[in-house]
Amino acid sequence: MADTVIYAMYDDDDVTKEAAKKMVAKGIHIADVFSPFPIHGIDPIIGIKETRLGIVAFMFGITGLTLAMIAIRYMMIVDWHMNIGGKPNFDFLGNMPSFVPIMFEFTVLCAAHGMAFTYFLRNGTLPGMPSHNPDPRTTDDRFVVEIRPEENTQFSIEELSAFVKSTPIVEIEEKVIK
Repeated sequence: MADTVIYAMYDDDDVTKEAAKKMVAKGIHIADVFSPFPIHGIDPIIGIKETRLGIVAFMFGITGLTLAMIAIRYMMIVDWHMNIGGKPNFDFLGNMPSFVPIMFEFTVLCAAHGMAFTYFLRNGTLPGMPSHNPDPRTTDDRFVVEIRPEENTQFSIEELSAFVKSTPIVEIEEKVIK
């Protein structure tokens, strides 16, 4: 089954934001906005929810801290006793102040790598994943608003195109997606 998608291209971020406000006020659901840089304030306009990436970063950090504590305890207390600075080598809690820098760095390492992987996974930009960019100019100087008629059943395609043309667009394109 083939679906039609309307792509409206704009040349300025403020114009794109104002056009999105007009479309949403009319009752048109905007599927996505493609831009070369983040357009601050467009997320609530087009109905994107708050991100939960902070929670995920915290979980990656806690995982890193836990792994660091388990590894340090095993390596320094259980497996190979070492007398460093005259501190007792049989107590993890007694030696923990010495291990804080290592635990902190491993926490940051796991959180950073986990967030980089999550970013690529959520954006679909891992190697081998198919890309979805309607126009290569959106990586340079153009802004594209994507409207899917199947999400806007109260309007016909002609009505959607006519309303989009009433906004200050640079160009409009209707593509058939299979």
